Amino acid sequence: MAVVPPSRPWLAACFLLPALVLLGALVVYPIVYSVYRSLFDASGTGFVGLGNYAELFTDDDTLTAIKNNTIWVIVAPTVCTALGLIFAVLTERVRWGTAFKLIVFMPMAISMLAAGIIFRLVYEQDPDRGVANAVWVGIHDTFNEASAWPGARPRPNGDLEKTGGGAYTTGSAVDAADPANLPLVGVPPQDLTDAAEASPARPAGDGGVTGTVWVDFAKGGGGEPNVVDPGEKALAGVVVEAVRDGRVVATATTGEDGVFTLPAEADGAHLRLPASNFTEAYNGVNWLGPSLITPAIIASYVWMWAGFAMVLIAAGLAGVPRELLEAARVDGANEWQVFRRVTVPVLAPVLAVVLVTLMINVLKIFDLVYIIAPGATQSDANVLALQLYLSSFGTGADQGVGSAIAVLLLLLVVPVMVFNIRRLRREGRR
Repeated sequence: MAVVPPSRPWLAACFLLPALVLLGALVVYPIVYSVYRSLFDASGTGFVGLGNYAELFTDDDTLTAIKNNTIWVIVAPTVCTALGLIFAVLTERVRWGTAFKLIVFMPMAISMLAAGIIFRLVYEQDPDRGVANAVWVGIHDTFNEASAWPGARPRPNGDLEKTGGGAYTTGSAVDAADPANLPLVGVPPQDLTDAAEASPARPAGDGGVTGTVWVDFAKGGGGEPNVVDPGEKALAGVVVEAVRDGRVVATATTGEDGVFTLPAEADGAHLRLPASNFTEAYNGVNWLGPSLITPAIIASYVWMWAGFAMVLIAAGLAGVPRELLEAARVDGANEWQVFRRVTVPVLAPVLAVVLVTLMINVLKIFDLVYIIAPGATQSDANVLALQLYLSSFGTGADQGVGSAIAVLLLLLVVPVMVFNIRRLRREGRR
């Protein structure tokens, strides 16, 4: 018969004491002090009661942070969990599934700070630097040809006048016997490096209308306005339309020397340079602007944490009895029905763990927002953790308000933690 050793509470207390001391010093004391400090003003000497909490719900920056945190809690965990589930299911049967999982999980090895720097560069507005806009501009320019001379405009006091939609039209009708000169300015010198010298147009002789489109500006000054002078540069590829009674009767494009030739139908018409000749080059999307900054940062978070969700869900998927899946297929279920009616319900506990863990994680998000969001739009991307930092240590620091935000964050996290603990206990009793 085995002998049960006597109970030694003091021995158990000795083993637990270091853990209790650390728990008290690193968890309990900061929580209690934060609650206490939130009841005082910025100096910490004047008792304000719940005044700091009232300020949280009247301050525009804090209200923006609460709104953004709500978006984060709803969108980021849901997208990460959904992508993790899709990746885990799709890679289960492929030979290279392990390699794919490794690649998707690899961003987890990168710190939030490094990921923030990476995506700050990815979202750069300049397509020559930002990967996102380089791809976006490349797709855009594939289907929409860039304008020939963006930013060019007529010479002041010339015959060309601005008309609707950004086009320029001559004020007088053209004559086949008199070549039309269409001088422009506003073209940067660096864009004219490879441009040919402009040539004066000559009458076509067959009733057609000719003319020249060029930059009416000579390096070093000099020259006569509205006249093609030696050394002035031609504008090739400019579309010229002949318009009569509001209808385009002929179209031509300037050659390398800036000269264009229209058929006889253009005689007596007005010449128009369409706006498509002068529209600015497309520079992509302002990812870090006020309207897209929060979705852009959430995308970077998904890039990091979708791999985490995938690995946990894949581990749960490995424990799913294959007999259930095969039985469903034998009963005539297709793959989508097997996924929706068997795989997802069986994985529900794992999906709940992943979703709740990510919800707690995004409530504390700070690094990505602080690094990625530029100063001009940081207030639009604000979240509670960032507002806590700015209120406590930024300009006009008020640690009373900062402590109130910390308590608010704790109150938001506690229900999610309680739900998770109860769910784990239910799972343990099964």
